[in-house]
Amino acid sequence: MKITTAVDSPAANRWKGNAMRRIVDIGRRIELVPIDPHFHDITIGLYRQQTVDATTGQQSPVFSVHTYSRISGAVERIENIRQAMQTLGGMLKTPDGLLYFPCKDGHEAACRRVFLEACKLGPNTRAEPRPLNILDKKSQLTIKVDSTGKGIYRVSTEGEGRGAARRVSAIAGGLMKLGEMGSIETDAKDTVVFECAESHDALVGLLLIRAPNVRVVLREAEMEASRGVLAAPSQQR
Repeated sequence: MKITTAVDSPAANRWKGNAMRRIVDIGRRIELVPIDPHFHDITIGLYRQQTVDATTGQQSPVFSVHTYSRISGAVERIENIRQAMQTLGGMLKTPDGLLYFPCKDGHEAACRRVFLEACKLGPNTRAEPRPLNILDKKSQLTIKVDSTGKGIYRVSTEGEGRGAARRVSAIAGGLMKLGEMGSIETDAKDTVVFECAESHDALVGLLLIRAPNVRVVLREAEMEASRGVLAAPSQQR
């Protein structure tokens, strides 16, 4: 006679199967905010998945913002971050809440930055696209980035300041590191390009803010990653 325990019951097996599917469906974690200071210190992760285009049959990356927390309001907080990522990074959203870039490329490093910047905004703070110019405090120059088409962006300066050529080269290099962009050989070392060959103005505007201090940004990211652990559901509120 076969004895069915509670652990082996059909209901329990269905629960385990559903739980496993939920875990698998999350995807590969690529970034983490261990403590969200704007919402009860919950942990929020960014995950990369693959989806198949129904028309072309080709795979393309999509991104999921997820928390294990079941505290009241957590769902709304996650949706708030998704909406901010759409604005800040020029991303689009599928009907089931997955994010992707219009070009259908991953741009994973840039997506991580969009996620981190979106998480810095409180629930009542409206996200706005960043302009393609900033004041560089180090040189007192206005740094401009202009799109020339096919994913190509050129960095230039306006105003009177110090070391214009050096700062242009440094900021172009910062954009390359933060956005995993390529370079186009010019004497001024001022031109960068997305491999997808499509424009991403909102994304470049976001990256431009951090590009002048890219070493500090990358060092902070490493420190966060070294201490960040996504807590299990039982450990979250």
